[in-house]
Amino acid sequence: MTPLILSAEAADYAVAYTPSDGILVALGFLMVLAFMALIMTRRLTPMVALIVVPTVFGLLAGAGLGIGDMVIDAIGKMAPTAALLMFAIMYFGIMIDVGLFDPLIRVITRVLGDDPAKIVLGTAILAGAVSLDGDGSTTFIITTSAMLPLYLRLGMSPVVLTCVAGLMNGTLNIVPWGGPTVRAATALGLQPTDVFVPMVPSLLAGLVVALSFAWFLGLSERKRLAGSVDT
Repeated sequence: MTPLILSAEAADYAVAYTPSDGILVALGFLMVLAFMALIMTRRLTPMVALIVVPTVFGLLAGAGLGIGDMVIDAIGKMAPTAALLMFAIMYFGIMIDVGLFDPLIRVITRVLGDDPAKIVLGTAILAGAVSLDGDGSTTFIITTSAMLPLYLRLGMSPVVLTCVAGLMNGTLNIVPWGGPTVRAATALGLQPTDVFVPMVPSLLAGLVVALSFAWFLGLSERKRLAGSVDT
């Protein structure tokens, strides 16, 4: 079915030629590698690289004079998804600036006390709550700034904080406005909710596993620090 679909799509545009599936896959990986290399070596800014690199590889893939029509059609298809992602970024950005998570942070730190197991579990709960914005960077910024002083004061390993925060963020990052879901929906030509709803059972199972893992990590830290915690 894939070659037939590609051939049908190519017929709608003034393409120079239609490469095989293997060449398209190879060009796709090379495009990602080229993009990352140019960004990491600071040869191009992210915005310029996002424009130049796909254009160059599109021409190499035989887009030809039809690349302009492809871009216009793709923008039209992605506009609703991009608007959802932009709204989520702006909304949660404003909520973080006005202190949306401050009461939650105060409650968690007040309840945790000096028990390493409770602190690790509280870290997971806080990271999960912040991860609802679909952005990993804000999750680590808020979770680290709130919990790292507790970890350092009690002699707990910061690696545990990083592991738990990453686990919760990875689990909850599939919300409809999160990056992975948005990209998958765009590539499949679906609405983000069409991709997210079937994954709800897996999301719930993932939360249970993540919280259980956080609790066992906390028990491990409690055992390691037994008798050495200065309250």
